[in-house]
Amino acid sequence: MSQPTLIAFESHDGQTARIAHRLGTHLAARHVAVDVVDLRSQACSPEGVRAVILGAPVRYGRHSRALRRWVEHHRAALNALPSAFFSVSLVAASTRAEDQGAAADLMAGFLRATGWTPGLTHGFAGALRYRQYNPLVRLVMRRIARRSGGDTDTSVDHDYTDWAAVDAFADECAALIAASPAPGKP
Repeated sequence: MSQPTLIAFESHDGQTARIAHRLGTHLAARHVAVDVVDLRSQACSPEGVRAVILGAPVRYGRHSRALRRWVEHHRAALNALPSAFFSVSLVAASTRAEDQGAAADLMAGFLRATGWTPGLTHGFAGALRYRQYNPLVRLVMRRIARRSGGDTDTSVDHDYTDWAAVDAFADECAALIAASPAPGKP
């Protein structure tokens, strides 16, 4: 059995998990062995894997401290393997150039702070899960959405993820993995 590609993620409202699992399904269909792991519920390491794809949501304008510590702890292994990082945020759903720039800056800042240099990065738009929020969070998220021109109908959830872009990113990841020699091989 070949070494698996580790797809590790953090997810708060579930959208990052959905994207990670979609990447795993897409890669598995291309005969790439994958292991999809939720970092909040399962400890894992990039040791002994073929490649790493890491995904994380942006919450309150940043990626989590726990994720930053995990990347810093495993930086040497991550930088030695084919690796990719995807970030999920609502700001990435915006059509405004300054918002797109802010999303890119958040990801670049995270990578700069951790010292990790993945071969691929991508920012995906997230989702508004109004129906799963408690009343206070629903109110706050609706106000934020209103200010940014987003959807304010709280009776339904709004999914902004471009699933074709997720599949394209999976294809890019598969190409990155295929182009790199397996660990331990010249």
